[in-house]
Amino acid sequence: MTLSFKPIASLMCGAMLFSTATAFGQSADEIRATAEEALSAFNIPGLAVVAVKDNKVVLAEGFGVRDIGNGEPVTANTLFGVASHTKAFTAAALATLVEQNKLRWDDKVIQYIPEFRLSDPAITAELTIRDLLSHRSGLGLGAGDLMIWPNTDKSTADILAGIAHVPFASGLRERFAYNNLMFVTAGEVIARASGMPYNDYVRETLLEPLGMTDTVLGYSNIPSGVSNVAIGTIEMNDELHRFPLDYLEDFAAAGAMASNANDFAKWLLAQIAQGKSPSGSPVFSADSQRALWQVATPLSVSASAAENGTHYRGYALGWFVKNEHGVKHVYHSGGILGMLSLTTIIPERNFAITVMSNQQAFGALTAITQEALEDLLELPDRDWVAEESEKYREFMNSKAEFKMPAPDVVRKALPLVRYVGSYQDAWYGAVDIGMADKKLRINFTHTPMLKGTLEHYNGDTFVVRWDEPLLEADAYIDFEVNRSNEVTGAKMEAVAPFTDFSFDFHNLDLKRQP
Repeated sequence: MTLSFKPIASLMCGAMLFSTATAFGQSADEIRATAEEALSAFNIPGLAVVAVKDNKVVLAEGFGVRDIGNGEPVTANTLFGVASHTKAFTAAALATLVEQNKLRWDDKVIQYIPEFRLSDPAITAELTIRDLLSHRSGLGLGAGDLMIWPNTDKSTADILAGIAHVPFASGLRERFAYNNLMFVTAGEVIARASGMPYNDYVRETLLEPLGMTDTVLGYSNIPSGVSNVAIGTIEMNDELHRFPLDYLEDFAAAGAMASNANDFAKWLLAQIAQGKSPSGSPVFSADSQRALWQVATPLSVSASAAENGTHYRGYALGWFVKNEHGVKHVYHSGGILGMLSLTTIIPERNFAITVMSNQQAFGALTAITQEALEDLLELPDRDWVAEESEKYREFMNSKAEFKMPAPDVVRKALPLVRYVGSYQDAWYGAVDIGMADKKLRINFTHTPMLKGTLEHYNGDTFVVRWDEPLLEADAYIDFEVNRSNEVTGAKMEAVAPFTDFSFDFHNLDLKRQP
């Protein structure tokens, strides 16, 4: 079901009333048409799209349904988990503390969290706040995410303690590797420097001044009476499966935000107004915005990107930045199981767009965004929905056709009871192996969703089949056995190349407990 757009008459920007009566009006119609087309092309239940141009909201609208269980429509007030969009709010909150002279970007993290430790003492001593926000700590892609993904029972203190044991992939500032735990740490820096809990500081410093009254940090903070909430879905075997998830509350400053199109309009307007709220008052300064959008960690430029005029790309502080088609792009995506979002800002054209979806077809968000940029930047016409949906179908087909390689010769396992026991990883904690119905069972004790059955593969290697197949995270578990046939430990690794990187099983080093 598609809802007709109505001007948002209650929002003010100085003396200007937001409306759709702008030169971008025709393009807004085209964004609508693309969103409608994307629903069926990508098998998406629901979308929300918000676009702003020249200090006006030109579109804030819902498409499709927010929950396949009840068929209720998406509206501009439907809350979506916007996941890693939270990182930009975390960075902006730190910018306000810089403005207050409560910290500096290049202060050491241990100045604010004295107990903070990494597995390398030298990096611990040198890691700065800027490093936290620019994915250059030396920790690998998603390293340590199993402490927070899927939701765990770990507190922030538990996560900080675990970080001390997460292995490094490179040296400090050597390369880019997206890491959520560094943003969780940044949230704790905010709490220590401000004297307020992270959620409270972001709400009082950013959300309330911007009038983002519906936006919350942490699923538990959604008021009990609010039902206009999107429910995630996952496509498997050509069918959509309802997948309720509480928007990754454990991700805290890395990705715990829930917001809607109307509220996000205010955030986008502040971006193109250099930190000013819709009423014109400063929330963060233009100097802060320049710092937030300054590349800290360079990224390589592919040949295809170079053909589009991209001369640089990199990660700034909570944002990706690049130039393309002759203009600067500031952008970020967010993803949780069953839900995706994407924001793109073109500062030189005073334009920004966010697309939210309760499905995992990222190509749909790309298509809607690119169709908007095509009009904005007067680029040659392309059928983005057709192009991206074809890529999506190819990807989904490759997932369906994926087969785990079979060993040439299968060696027997030890008697299954030999593998039973409690295993401990230094950063995650306890992983228990037990027996039920003559089968081995695995239980990640801090993660309710990570329970499954072990299926023999070869020798002392098994494959974990999770009870929830929609995780798409089957994993090898290789038990370590000594000369006396005693099981001493285990290593793990995802089976499929498409498993989300936050299932960082490969970073575990499980030691069997006496």
